[in-house]
Amino acid sequence: MSSKKRKEPPLYTLTAGAVAGAVESIITYPTEFVKTQLQLQDGGAASARNGGVKFKGPIDVLATTVRTQGITAIYRGLSALIIGTAAKAGVRFFAFDQFKELLKDSDGKTSGARSVLAGLGAGMTEAILVVTPTETIKTKLIHDSNLLNPKYRGLVHGVRSIVQAEGFGGIYRGVVPVMARQGANSAVRFGVYSTLSDFVKGRMGGSPGRQLPAIHAFGIGAVAGIVTVYTTMPLDVIKTKMQGLRAKELYKGSFDCAWKIFKNEGVLAFWKGATPRLARLSMSGGIIFSLFESTMSLLHRLGDRDPISP
Repeated sequence: MSSKKRKEPPLYTLTAGAVAGAVESIITYPTEFVKTQLQLQDGGAASARNGGVKFKGPIDVLATTVRTQGITAIYRGLSALIIGTAAKAGVRFFAFDQFKELLKDSDGKTSGARSVLAGLGAGMTEAILVVTPTETIKTKLIHDSNLLNPKYRGLVHGVRSIVQAEGFGGIYRGVVPVMARQGANSAVRFGVYSTLSDFVKGRMGGSPGRQLPAIHAFGIGAVAGIVTVYTTMPLDVIKTKMQGLRAKELYKGSFDCAWKIFKNEGVLAFWKGATPRLARLSMSGGIIFSLFESTMSLLHRLGDRDPISP
């Protein structure tokens, strides 16, 4: 950001981020389910519970899954994502605030470029602490649901089974592409959001340090989400492949995975699932930033402090 700001209380950023993340995950989860299903179709392999027929696209994933498995099937793995998204959003905003403090210039300002670096640090932090284990579990639960006889009976049983079979390393499968993806996601998202929000605040004639109205935060967050999708999609595809049930036997590592995707499926495979991810991240960007701004304003009012922009 490009203005002086007082340091936010860590509890505020953690709480506001967690609330925003939890609500966002519930609203947008079906798009995450669809994206993951499309990415797990390894060049033609499809759900055994769907008769081995490959999904034709996002709408077909939803229609076929609901017809063959029921409406609740598109929420398989949701509990892991709610916990993970609430935790990662809290960690993301907290870490971003801490990195932003470290990167302030001599005038106490954080420029757009410094916001990108702060976002990169925040994304890699959340990847290590939260995102890798929760997304590995979510991906394995969704992948398992495609089998004729799923072996996981739910979140707790699934986690226990994964750890017993693969050790704790099993829930950290794909940590390198996850760190790359989350770092890039947050760098792009925070960079775009910071730049656009400063511009809008300037046009509105307000102080750059003040929080945006929720509707403005939603719109800017949505734009940031759209930009994020297309710039980071290849990393997301590699991450999903690396967290599938057969990743250990199919790939030697992230670079091997990337090469096999390119060789076997072509370059466009790196943008497989972009449509549902675009739907999710454009919505999630708007939801998370607007809810974060609103929750921060509420916390400041309860704490009898002037609201400050994230």
